[in-house]
Amino acid sequence: MAEVEQGRKQSEEFTDESEEEDSEEEPKLKYERLSNGVTEILQKDAASCMTVHDKFLALGTHFGKVFLLDIQGNVTQRFEISSVKINQISLDESGEHVGICSEDGKVQVFGLYTREGFHENFDCPVKVVALHPQFTRSNYKQFVTGGNKLLLYERNWLNRWKMSVLHEGEGSITNIQWRANLIAWANNVGVKIYDIGTKQRITNVLRDNVSLRPDMYPCSLCWKNNSTLIVGWGTSIKICVVKERNPTEMRDLPSRYVEIVSAFETEFFISGLAPLADQLVTLYFVKENSDQMDEDFRARPRLDIIQPLAETCEEISSDALTVRNFKDNECRDYRLEHSEGESLFYIISPKDIVVAKERDQDDHIDWLLEKKKYEEALMAAEISFKNIKRHDVQKIGMAYINHLVEKGDYDSAARKCQKVLGKNMDLWENEVYRFKTIGQLKAISQYLPRGDLRLRPAIYEMILHEFLKTDYEGFATLIREWPGELYNNMAIVQAVLDHLKRDPTNRTLLTTLAELYTYDQRYDKALEIYLKLRHKDVYQLIHKHNLFSSIEDKIVLLMDFDKEKAVDMLLDNEDKLSTDRVVEELADRPELLHVYLHKLFKRDHHKGQKYHERQIGLYAEYDRPNLLPFLRDSTHCPLEKALEICQQRNFVEETVFLLSRMGNCRRALQMIMEELEDVDKAIEFAKEQDDAELWENLISYSIDKPPFITGLLNNIGTHVDPILLIHRIKEGMEIPNLRDSLVKILQDYNLQILLREGCKKILVADSLSLLQKMHRTQMRGVRVDEENICESCHATILPSDMAKPFSVVVFNCRHMFHKECLPSSGTIPGVQFCNICSAKKRRPGNGILEMKK
Repeated sequence: MAEVEQGRKQSEEFTDESEEEDSEEEPKLKYERLSNGVTEILQKDAASCMTVHDKFLALGTHFGKVFLLDIQGNVTQRFEISSVKINQISLDESGEHVGICSEDGKVQVFGLYTREGFHENFDCPVKVVALHPQFTRSNYKQFVTGGNKLLLYERNWLNRWKMSVLHEGEGSITNIQWRANLIAWANNVGVKIYDIGTKQRITNVLRDNVSLRPDMYPCSLCWKNNSTLIVGWGTSIKICVVKERNPTEMRDLPSRYVEIVSAFETEFFISGLAPLADQLVTLYFVKENSDQMDEDFRARPRLDIIQPLAETCEEISSDALTVRNFKDNECRDYRLEHSEGESLFYIISPKDIVVAKERDQDDHIDWLLEKKKYEEALMAAEISFKNIKRHDVQKIGMAYINHLVEKGDYDSAARKCQKVLGKNMDLWENEVYRFKTIGQLKAISQYLPRGDLRLRPAIYEMILHEFLKTDYEGFATLIREWPGELYNNMAIVQAVLDHLKRDPTNRTLLTTLAELYTYDQRYDKALEIYLKLRHKDVYQLIHKHNLFSSIEDKIVLLMDFDKEKAVDMLLDNEDKLSTDRVVEELADRPELLHVYLHKLFKRDHHKGQKYHERQIGLYAEYDRPNLLPFLRDSTHCPLEKALEICQQRNFVEETVFLLSRMGNCRRALQMIMEELEDVDKAIEFAKEQDDAELWENLISYSIDKPPFITGLLNNIGTHVDPILLIHRIKEGMEIPNLRDSLVKILQDYNLQILLREGCKKILVADSLSLLQKMHRTQMRGVRVDEENICESCHATILPSDMAKPFSVVVFNCRHMFHKECLPSSGTIPGVQFCNICSAKKRRPGNGILEMKK
């Protein structure tokens, strides 16, 4: 159970005896004692009843007085009604009329602004009075009173009050609640509901525990809406819904009936009920001998929020209230009234009035801060920043940062600074100095503003100096991440130089110094450091800042660091570093020169052609596998020089290629067979040259070498007639795999025959197809009209007068002539040829159509 707090003005008496339980569950309601004029009233008198309107409160006392109060408890009006206890005050919905009844039988109904109304004295106490909710309207001037009888008063058209008895004979009436056309009242037997519109009594809800005295444990009634009545009596709660009866079932029954949708028992005695959305607010009286409560909390009233279910309820929250003189009070001394408009709940006791209200977002944040749930409080404030009144998002954030610092979670505290401090530069600087004081500048360094919003340069320099003293790696990280304009670059450079005097080979400091030089646009110094360190960023620095003029004398250093990257960079920027200049720099390092020239040759065979002669020796010395491809692709290297180098180094394959390229194929073939002794390569060489004399030399050399003969038999079948070789084989010579070689020769021969036959069939079929196509084409008609001309005289092919006789010759080539324009027949009588096609030495076309008329 949560402690009750007063809110705006704490009362020492109200809080001294309150329980303070460390609960992780947030209370649903907050409490405030109604003070001001109420305090003075209850010091001399005691509250007996109270009615709540959205605009004001009406309080009745044991000494027969009625006070109208504002929401803060200030007295606005006072009425002397009686000298004894006021039992009930009733207000209509407009708050313009009030009904009052007292223990001495007085009943008064009057307008608060007119004072005209009903005044009557009865000979017995009147316990309750209720005005029609629309009493202000002339046709609803009705009210009911309850004592031993339930009496209805109506004002007729003569402006006189007419009384009628609605119910009697079941003991004293203790409670009446009027909603729309329904009047609910409670007596000793149970609860009844009366429909004033149909003038019918709808139902009777019996009292469960008849052993309890009705005057000591009165019934609590509350309308949730126009059709839902909540009944609390003793420890029992029932929720009743008024429903329309089906017309077919009416007969003599009322037009409405009541269904009890929920009924359950509670732990304690009910002193009051009020709805809260779909939940219930219940005021409990706890008897002193209750076994469920500790001794310190017996007789202390409780205000619970419960969720009603069909046969039970679920407790949502429970608060024990320390009201004044609670130990002297009974169940009948407490009342619970509520204001529907603002969800305010008033707990009335003889000497105290406490207001309970739903907690707002400010209260929620208060609770989170009290429980040190700062992150949730900050999130709640950010979400509801437009609705909170007592809190400031930044102040909550600062409290959160302070809490994290106190816990020692410096990194989280620094991270929150970004979100909380925002653009407030003064707060940022204060936090930086605070982190410096506690020795945690490193924690906040990575979260400092570094964009458009910036602190003073001295702040950043202070942090850099701190890192430089204790953490070189962290210092280097900040230099990489922070823009150079955040701080005085020269001051930091000097500080780094001072540290390098003590540790001149420290790579981290040297790298960072190079970056600082880069920020300061002193690229030559940065380049010098990068080359010294062989740093991978040296190439990026050269490209980015166009430092090619600075590396002319550092090409060897770049090549030693990374040949591939260096050569690619040099070749990509030939316009800035010429090939001649690079070759000159690499003259003393031939192995590096070879790498450069090789890549240059790969990109373009003609670039660097004047260095091809030098490249022959470089390839021979450092890269023989690429020498032969170079000799094949280069058209600028001197063959005699290349042959000399290859012969000196006994490079047979390269020498063979050069000899063949120079036309000395016979010597090249001889080297293959004598020095390489590779018959397959010799045969391949002979195939490439396709020279009959070369084949003859190969056969003559191989005729006394059985392995060579086998190789020739297996491979020359398609180039040389194998019979020539077979006839020259000496009798009795053993030749390895001779049978297999002969079989292969026969198979190759059969394959050639099959290929020829297949080709012949295809050729014949194609020829026939083309002949048929040509025949079909030549058999087609040819259109001749006025647009066509004679290819000889260039006149229109058709005469203007079609009635005259004419003769036209059209050839297959589509050239047309007047017959008289054609020359006489040639060597073949009766056959004519197109003069144009014959002149162009095309295959002559004979006439395909002769038109006569």
